[in-house]
Amino acid sequence: MRPDTPAENVDHINEAARLERTADRYPEDAEALLLRAAAHRELAGDRPAATALYDRLLASGPDLDDPYLVRALKAANLWEYGHEAEARAIIDGIRMASPRDPAPWVIVAEALEAHDELEQAHETFTEAVRLLLSGVDEPPRATYPLLFGRHRVRRMLGASHDEWDALADSVHKLPVGLDELHDPKRVWSLGSENPEELEAEILRLRAELGAYREALSRPFPVAVLHWPADELTELTEAYPDLTEEYPSYAAHLEATEAALRELAASGTPNLGIVRGTVPSYEAFAASELASPSDSSLLPQYATTLAARGRAVAWPPERAEACWCGSGRAYGECHGV
Repeated sequence: MRPDTPAENVDHINEAARLERTADRYPEDAEALLLRAAAHRELAGDRPAATALYDRLLASGPDLDDPYLVRALKAANLWEYGHEAEARAIIDGIRMASPRDPAPWVIVAEALEAHDELEQAHETFTEAVRLLLSGVDEPPRATYPLLFGRHRVRRMLGASHDEWDALADSVHKLPVGLDELHDPKRVWSLGSENPEELEAEILRLRAELGAYREALSRPFPVAVLHWPADELTELTEAYPDLTEEYPSYAAHLEATEAALRELAASGTPNLGIVRGTVPSYEAFAASELASPSDSSLLPQYATTLAARGRAVAWPPERAEACWCGSGRAYGECHGV
């Protein structure tokens, strides 16, 4: 499903079934694929089936990349169809575990907010913000929803601005300010007969919709293929014809960063990087009834990896590790 496909035009049951079949075919990508399948199950109203997919992932053991994210999604889903006690128990467990990833915090806090547990939602947002942003000079983009969610809940509670609210205002880039977006009285303007009030509300809703569309499109980036050094050596030794595409590892790294910057300069949004492996590439070539020596397969391989949820967003934050695997911060490596 493309991020710009209207929800009403999607057969969520069939899309979920397709993703589940793909997960069976590519077990190494099962986590990303089954999470998307569970989302389609939820959109189709089959919440017990979504819970079964979350349980399937959690039963897979220590191989999960983000078990707290899966637990958070399961809790939010359970609460929506009457399993409040179990959902609360999972949420309490996540808060006690204090994961370093913002996503589980956002999901459980918004679940509490959606069920009018505003004080608990505020405490959860605040715990996460203090854990992940204390002593940080520049908040990573992934933490923005925590700042915005906390700001929204505090507006509903009538709390005055604090330092974290000021930080939320500083990273908010939409033309409509957070105070206006999160005004609890906005809903009343929708019933107004004043054309000016209605027009102002439409502008605010458009601003919010733009932010939602941007967030929804992030898991589906335009991806560029990166080979780690050992994989590239194995690839070019096994398929010498590809040395024309990859004359050296250093040249490959420079070309990857240059390609991404060129795409960004052209206005292409939501860029990402996928890491190739020789066994995976050989299996892809076999599925296409083609030789791995055929360089025209490389872009298709990158697109396939991205569709399977293997892409990492580019560019990283300047303080994050560089995508090339050097161990240096991106701002001191390829982000210079």
